Amino acid sequence: MPGPGDRGGRAKPRDARGALRRILQYLMKYRWWVLLFLVCTFLSNIGNLLGPQFAGEAIGAVEAGYKLGPGQVDIDLVGRCAVLMLICYAGSSVMNFLVSVGMMRVGRRVARNMRRDVFNKLMALPVGYFDRNQAGDIISRVSYDVDVVCTSLSTDVIQIVTSTVTVAGSFVMMCVISPPLVLCMAATIPASILFTRYMGKKTRPLYAKRSAAYGAMNGFAEEMFTGQRTILAYAQEDRVCGDFSRINRAAAEAYRDADGLGMTMGPTVGMISNFGLAAIGTGGSILYMLGVVGLKQISSFVLYSRKFSGPINEISNIINEIFSALAASERVFRLLDEPEEVKDIYGAAELESCRGHVRAEGVSFGYEPDRTILHSLNFEAKPGRTVAIVGPTGAGKTTIINLLMRFYDPDRGCIYVDGAENRAYTMDSLRRNYAMVLQETWVFRGTIFDNIAYGKENASMDEVVRAAKAARIHSYIMRLPQGYNTVISEDGGNISKGQKQLLTIARAMLYDTNMLILDEATSNVDTNTERQVQKAIRSLMAGKTCFVIAHRLSTIQNADHILVVDHGDVVEQGTHEELMVQKGFYYKLYASQFG
Repeated sequence: MPGPGDRGGRAKPRDARGALRRILQYLMKYRWWVLLFLVCTFLSNIGNLLGPQFAGEAIGAVEAGYKLGPGQVDIDLVGRCAVLMLICYAGSSVMNFLVSVGMMRVGRRVARNMRRDVFNKLMALPVGYFDRNQAGDIISRVSYDVDVVCTSLSTDVIQIVTSTVTVAGSFVMMCVISPPLVLCMAATIPASILFTRYMGKKTRPLYAKRSAAYGAMNGFAEEMFTGQRTILAYAQEDRVCGDFSRINRAAAEAYRDADGLGMTMGPTVGMISNFGLAAIGTGGSILYMLGVVGLKQISSFVLYSRKFSGPINEISNIINEIFSALAASERVFRLLDEPEEVKDIYGAAELESCRGHVRAEGVSFGYEPDRTILHSLNFEAKPGRTVAIVGPTGAGKTTIINLLMRFYDPDRGCIYVDGAENRAYTMDSLRRNYAMVLQETWVFRGTIFDNIAYGKENASMDEVVRAAKAARIHSYIMRLPQGYNTVISEDGGNISKGQKQLLTIARAMLYDTNMLILDEATSNVDTNTERQVQKAIRSLMAGKTCFVIAHRLSTIQNADHILVVDHGDVVEQGTHEELMVQKGFYYKLYASQFG
C-alpha cells in the first residue's frame, strides 16, 4: 500500500478516445434535445456572424458619404445597419442563454444516470474491492469525478460547436472580403493549432494525476475522520496534520501543475492571434493605400478576425477542461469496468427450507495469490448444532465466515450446504439463509424501527418490539423521546457502541433463518448486559446451525463443536471437555484467560 506521502500520484490516462466514446453514449440518451440545441447554436452563430457584415455596411456608408461631401452620409442606411446588427446580437445572446440552460439540465441528467450506474456497480462488486480501495477515493469518484465530467458536458459540447461554427464562418467571410488579408494572418493559424496539440499532450497526464491526488486526499481524510477518537486518545493530532499537509501539498501541486500549465494555453494562443491582428493592420494599411480594399472591407475583416481568433483562445481553454473531464471519466469508467462479484453458475438453484447442514472439505484460500490464509480446512456443522471458531488474532477465523457467506470463493476445496456445493445455489438465496451479528456494527440514518426491521420486508411493529425485548434493548428505546420512531444519526453517532450492537442483535432476531453467524457479538456491551444478551442469543440460537467466533472462551464452552484455528490450520477440534483433556493449544488459550 502506498504511504501517505505518495498516495494517488501514479494514475495515467489509458484510453481517452474510449472514455470520450462512453461519455457520448450517456449523452446520446438525450440526442434529440442535444440535436435541437446544436441547431439553435448554429442559428445563433449565423446571427452572430452577420453582425460584422452590418457593421462594415454602416462604415462603408459613412465613408461613401464623406467622399461625396459634407452631409451626404445616408443616415437611414446607417440606422438600419445598426438596428439589424442589434437584432442579430440580441437574438444570438437570447438563444445562447436558452441553449446553456438546456444543456445544463441535460448535464444534470447525465450526472444522475452516471451516479446511478456507479452506485449500482458498487452494489455488485465483491467485498475484495472495498478491502483494496479507500472509501474516500470511491466517494471522490462518485461525487467529484462525475461532477467534472458532467460540468464539461453542460458547457464544453455546445461551446465547441459554437467555436467551430464561428471559426469556420469567420474564415469563409474573411476569404470573401479579402483573400490578400487572409494571407497576412495565415502563418498564425497553423502556429495556434500546433501549439494547442502540443500542450494537450503535456496537460492530459497532469489532469489524470490531479484527479487521483484528490481521490487520495479524500480517502485519507475519510480514514482520519473515522478514527478521530483514536487520534485524540493517542495525541496524534500533530502527526495526522503533518500527514494531511503532505497529501494536501501533493494535491495542490498536482492542481498547480495541471491548471498552471493549462492556463498558459489561452494567453499564448492570444499572443499568436495578436501577431495575426498586427499583420492584418499592417497589410490592410498597405492595401488601402494601394486602393485594393476600403475601410468597409478592413473594418469587417478586423471584426471577423477577432471572431476567428477569439474561439481559438476559448477552444484552447476548453481543451483543458475536456482533458480534465476525460481524466476524471477514466477513473469512473475504471470503476464501472471492475469485475463484478462471481455470478451464479448456470442452473443455480434457490436455497429454500435450508436445514443448515454445512461441511467444508479441503478448503484452501488466500486473499492474495502468493499468500494462503487457510490450508486444507475440514469441518462439519450438523443441523441445529453450534460450531465455535477460536484462535489468536490473524488465525483465519473471519476468513472462514467470508467463505461461508461467499464473499469469497475457495481457491481449492468445496463448502457444502445441505449436501450440495454452495456454488450450486444462487448467491442471494444462500446469503438470505444466514443471519449475522458482527463485531463491527452497522446502522444507518433512519428510525430505530427501520434499523431493526432492515432485514425483514414488511415487518410489523409487534415483531420489531418482540425482537427488541429479546435483545434487551426495548426499555432503552422506550426512554427515547420518540421511542421506535427516534431517528439515528449517520453511522449511529448519537447512540453508544453497545446500544448499536444490541440493535444489530435485535435485527438478527427478527430475521428468521436456520443458520446464524456471531462474530464477537457481545464485544461492545458491559458484563451485566452481556449476561442478559447471552440468554437472548441462546434462545435465538435454538434449533439453528450457528457459527460463533469468540475470543472470550467462557461464551462458547457449551458449543457442540469447537474449531481451534492457528495460522490458517485447524490444529484441534472437539468439545470443550475433550479439548481441555488434551491439554493442547486450546488448553493454553483457556489457561491464559482463566489462569
